[in-house]
Amino acid sequence: MPGKKNEKSRKIIVNADPAKIAGDDILTGVFQSVPPNLVTDYDASLEILRHANSDIHEILRSASTLEKARDAMFGYLDKAERRVFDIDNGLHVMEKVIVRDCIRVFRSIIGPVNEKVNQFSALDILWKLARGETEKIKQEISVAFVMEFIHLFSGVTGHANVYTKQGGVKKRVPKFIQMEGREAALRRSDRLDRMSLQLRRYLMKYHCGLEPEIIKRRRENRRKIYKAFGAGKEDWKNYKWHLENVIKKPETIFQFIEISEDYKKALTKAYKNRLPMGVTPYYLHLMDRASDLGYDHAVRAQVLPPPEYVDSMSTHLLERERHFDFMGEHDTSPVDLITRRYPAICIFKPYNTCSQICVYCQRNWEIDECMSANAMAGKRSLQRALTWMREHPGIGDVLITGGDPMVIDDEKLEYVLDEVAAIKHIYRIRIGTRTPVVLPMRWTDNAARIVAKHHEPGRREVAVVTHFEHSYEITPEAMAAVRRIRKRGVSVYNQQVFTIENSRRFESAKLRMDLRKIGVDPYYTFNTKGKKETRKYMVPIARILQERKEEARLLPGLERTDEPVFNVPRLGKNHLRAWQDHQLTMILADGSRIYQFHPWEKNITPVPTYNYVDIPIYDYLQELAARGENVEDYKTIWYYY
Repeated sequence: MPGKKNEKSRKIIVNADPAKIAGDDILTGVFQSVPPNLVTDYDASLEILRHANSDIHEILRSASTLEKARDAMFGYLDKAERRVFDIDNGLHVMEKVIVRDCIRVFRSIIGPVNEKVNQFSALDILWKLARGETEKIKQEISVAFVMEFIHLFSGVTGHANVYTKQGGVKKRVPKFIQMEGREAALRRSDRLDRMSLQLRRYLMKYHCGLEPEIIKRRRENRRKIYKAFGAGKEDWKNYKWHLENVIKKPETIFQFIEISEDYKKALTKAYKNRLPMGVTPYYLHLMDRASDLGYDHAVRAQVLPPPEYVDSMSTHLLERERHFDFMGEHDTSPVDLITRRYPAICIFKPYNTCSQICVYCQRNWEIDECMSANAMAGKRSLQRALTWMREHPGIGDVLITGGDPMVIDDEKLEYVLDEVAAIKHIYRIRIGTRTPVVLPMRWTDNAARIVAKHHEPGRREVAVVTHFEHSYEITPEAMAAVRRIRKRGVSVYNQQVFTIENSRRFESAKLRMDLRKIGVDPYYTFNTKGKKETRKYMVPIARILQERKEEARLLPGLERTDEPVFNVPRLGKNHLRAWQDHQLTMILADGSRIYQFHPWEKNITPVPTYNYVDIPIYDYLQELAARGENVEDYKTIWYYY
């Protein structure tokens, strides 16, 4: 909430030591004398802020009223922007871009209209701090707030220092630019070699399920599951056996993997309160016995709910249908089983459960139970939805999802696909399913045939859209399922949700590379939505923008075909790379950024904007530090807006 102090942000974990940032980090520029990411104490952060930009400090200190401070700040920013165009200002040409971005953001933050909309004034806080009202203000703001403005103050004057060397602001021109011909090409190639080797060192941190050692470990996990369930190899190959033995009881999970006491209590509480929860035996065997290996962190996070999630879901259990409908599906459903947010697309949901439940599922409010016996919609409801599609010729692309439609048995699956394909104006059918990841044996030859029989090149496309989160989920079984689909001429795409579990440097880049190797095309990378019950998974928007520019951009084009997006409630996807689709309007006392998202209909038809409160960058960096990451690797994150 605006103005509310975030205690977590006051807790300091890491002291950034600029002296340790020497040398040439090719992948993230040259960093010398840069503003720190994290500081040792609260007072130190205020002292750094005081000296981050002496001009701003003096303007705010000498203003007798808030409005005079605002006028003076607008004047200062106008002059700062004009200085960017001076012939000799000592700035690297790309540093000038950062200056302009910072000025644009600063103007937005101090704009009266944004203060009114967001019911908070960052300028008022900064003005009072400059005038010495420190002790009073300290009770209202967090270190996360201070750190945002340390970087913004520095960036406005060209001291973000992303493109500079030690000893001041200097232009840095690569030597190959100063050469010609073969000499220039060889120097450039040497630099690219160093960049590629540095990239490879990052990628080696993250393990893939196709590695021989991991395959061997999981073979042993399977044997333990066979023994516990009285099963054998043939049972394991049968997807129906996995569905019949979906694991819902916490005690069963505890037999196979080590879990902290907090998570044990959370799982037990979730089961007691009948929260939708479940994991297939296949997916369980992807988890390592020991919790300290760290390889399977993203796998565990898919299905083992954290305590905060369980508490929130339990508290609002009786009102969950409205309370957790973040995307506003109740308000975008013209008829049961249908959701529509775009002119030519609709979502069709004939089945409202899955073979296992993802903790951060956007439709957690809709699922009563994992593998519920009543999950399949009745024929009357199905026909009403199909009739609606027939009566709306503007619909050409249908995404069949749910729940997971591939959990339906073959006969019912074929019926649903036959009915949709019979609608003449439908030119594409997409099937949203996690079965290639959590139940790859579902993709029998018959299932692949049923899906592919309606794929008619030149007339109608059928595509499978799945959801791999991490390279550790990619297995020989998953690869075989994808090959079985693709042999029928059907494409397979991936939608990744960008969470704390796959957001480390080059972690998602590794996933894209491994997906391409098994025949899956990256499609979307979703910013984690603002669902409060899944806050533990959330990553700042700045990080997904940084990942796209500094990591994904280093991959060949075929491995970065996905688009980073934010799904705006009731409206639809917003492309995060585009400045014209969103703007930063405020930084709250706890360090949260508020973004105003413009609808995809912008410049087509008037639709209201949407304001979103992000999680603080500082809090995210603290979490990375707690997980053993060097937060200096992420220092440019502050300059992504």
